[in-house]
Amino acid sequence: MSKVIVMLGAPGVGKGTQTRLLAEKYGYPQISTGDILRAMARAETPLGREIRETQAAGHLVRDEVLAEIILDRTSQPDCSNGYILDGFPRTLRQAHLLEDLALKQGNAILMLKLILPRQALMKRLTGRRTCARCGEIYNIYLRPTKQHGLCDQCGGSLAQRSDDRKEVVATRVADYEKATKPLTDYYQQSGRLVKVNGERGVEAVLSDLSTAIDSMGGR
Repeated sequence: MSKVIVMLGAPGVGKGTQTRLLAEKYGYPQISTGDILRAMARAETPLGREIRETQAAGHLVRDEVLAEIILDRTSQPDCSNGYILDGFPRTLRQAHLLEDLALKQGNAILMLKLILPRQALMKRLTGRRTCARCGEIYNIYLRPTKQHGLCDQCGGSLAQRSDDRKEVVATRVADYEKATKPLTDYYQQSGRLVKVNGERGVEAVLSDLSTAIDSMGGR
């Protein structure tokens, strides 16, 4: 049976890194609804215009549109042995749509959720600094530069992203926890949720995620 891996994790928890590593290890395509929507929004089609207008207004794209996007993408040959979803589902209704899709495709669903204590999460996000010249990323708590405020690589000045400020991060994390609790509960109740401690090294986290995937059987 092919596997549908749903990746969940708060901003800054390391979900992007682990998703990429899992995709490389298992040969599963990484399907990001955000990337697909951005590409579709650039197209001069009725759907492309609808997506552009919806995003410009700050609203979420309709569930039906997202479901159609996932159906179309996961019908491609490279998804025949499994795939990793990043950014879908985000609501219970979307989870139910995914259930229908997985049933039709004969796939088993597993949600992998990276967990990080609130204090560690705040350090990762609020401490992040980016070089304005070369784009190198540092962290004043976890990866400080040799000279305060200057990039080790090129000497450029470092800046903090506006959405990494403490008050903004606190809101982002609270919104994430509120929005994902119904999803977490839904998959936990059906025994398809695995929580992994994301505070350790990359390899240790990857090992635990891989163990969860392998325990599903199949490929």
